[in-house]
Amino acid sequence: MDTPKAFLEGGPADLPERIVRITPPGVEVKLPFRGGYEHFKVTPRHHDTEEGRLPVFEWTERTAVAE
Repeated sequence: MDTPKAFLEGGPADLPERIVRITPPGVEVKLPFRGGYEHFKVTPRHHDTEEGRLPVFEWTERTAVAE
């Protein structure tokens, strides 16, 4: 069985990946990036990619990690 994936929209321009694996039910994605986390939430939209038609997750905020 394939792991569900999502297309990420918005957030840092230099984010290394725009297609990521998600864990069902897949309402939010939180990615570690440059000493913090980028948060993305599901939208009702889809995006056609080389990996098929994927749900679009839109960037909502960044949280910093205290060092």
